[in-house]
Amino acid sequence: MTTMPETGENGVDLSEAARQLELAVHDAQVSYDCVALGNLDRAHTHAITARAAIDAAETILRAALGGAANLPSDD
Repeated sequence: MTTMPETGENGVDLSEAARQLELAVHDAQVSYDCVALGNLDRAHTHAITARAAIDAAETILRAALGGAANLPSDD
């Protein structure tokens, strides 16, 4: 049995944005735990991957809400 992905007005799969946010939450929690354990290098790595997941979710949501006009530029 297959399920259809939840898409926005522009046909963007919104479930991927949700998945990216779940990954960000997990990486942020791992980063927090690593700080508590004194492993700052690993905490830094997970903080960076959490930020990357948040950025990915933001890009997906911007595309769903307004298409390419709302995507950040490289100015």
